[in-house]
Amino acid sequence: MTRRHAPRRGSISHRPRVRARRETPSFSSFPQVKGPAKPLNFFGYKVAMVHLVAKSMHEKGRMQKLEMQIPTTVIECPPMHVYGVRAYAKDPYGLHAMGEVTIDKLDKHALERNQNFKKKSDHKKNTKNTRTVSTPTTLEDFVTKKAELHSIRLLVHTQPEKTNFGKKKAEMTELALSGTLDEQLNYAKEKFGKMITIHDVFKDGSLIDVKGVTRGFGFGGVVARAGVKTFRPKAKYIRTVGSISPLRPGTVQFTVARPGQLGYHNRTEFNKKILKVLNAQDAAKINPKSGFEHYGVVQNDYILVAGSVPGPIKRLIGLREPVRAEESGHYKIGPVTYVSTTGGAL
Repeated sequence: MTRRHAPRRGSISHRPRVRARRETPSFSSFPQVKGPAKPLNFFGYKVAMVHLVAKSMHEKGRMQKLEMQIPTTVIECPPMHVYGVRAYAKDPYGLHAMGEVTIDKLDKHALERNQNFKKKSDHKKNTKNTRTVSTPTTLEDFVTKKAELHSIRLLVHTQPEKTNFGKKKAEMTELALSGTLDEQLNYAKEKFGKMITIHDVFKDGSLIDVKGVTRGFGFGGVVARAGVKTFRPKAKYIRTVGSISPLRPGTVQFTVARPGQLGYHNRTEFNKKILKVLNAQDAAKINPKSGFEHYGVVQNDYILVAGSVPGPIKRLIGLREPVRAEESGHYKIGPVTYVSTTGGAL
């Protein structure tokens, strides 16, 4: 009989395991995508998980032309309103905002998130030390200062009031753009003050990275947090580690399982596959008769992502072009013949 070898318990790949600062996910890096300017990321609300049945089109696979069941996440993606444009410059310390241009008036639900939008400051104007550098105030100023710019991003806010689960306050975030600087400026002028839909960003069969804040469980012990094996019932302590450190040197290594925050962490999953990007008119093909549990009915454009997505129901999920795309034979499927919530086809 072989000797069991278990050198440690729990993963140390994600550390520190702390609470997320914001529930709205944000991306710090984006891939270089060839082609005309278009948004590189989008956001949607997690609805539920369903399962689909379709024929596998993976050539030379064991399931070729056989029906397979696919666990799928439904993400509702209402249109996002472009309320501003922000220009970034680059120096040895990285990107920093050079200026931004916004619309005159926000929607009432976006004002709940930013109540000081375009309000005059109470501070007295400094007349002694005047600034010599002028901040761009119009889109034409961005064109004249194009030599100093590095990239253009769109300032957008979500529209949760268009969903059915009761949320009203909008989230405010950024959308990065692909293409050259001239193409980004032209695209920003075209979309300024207008709506962007999920169809402007992704299409059927494309790979994406998803980011979200996981379900929170508060303060957890080492058994739940790191998978430590419990001691026998007669032991003095049962749900604890045997020893946290030697006597000398008197220090606790970071690899030792310790109690602390369990859940509500930022997590990113790479190379998830979009099976379908569907319109609001196709919502009846996915909605159960009584609506999704704890969510309601889908009323806007939505996507079907193969596999699971971090976060609970109603959580805002960030969707991004893959930073290290790795195409595989998984989920190469034909027409969907069965949806678990309706019993019909897509």
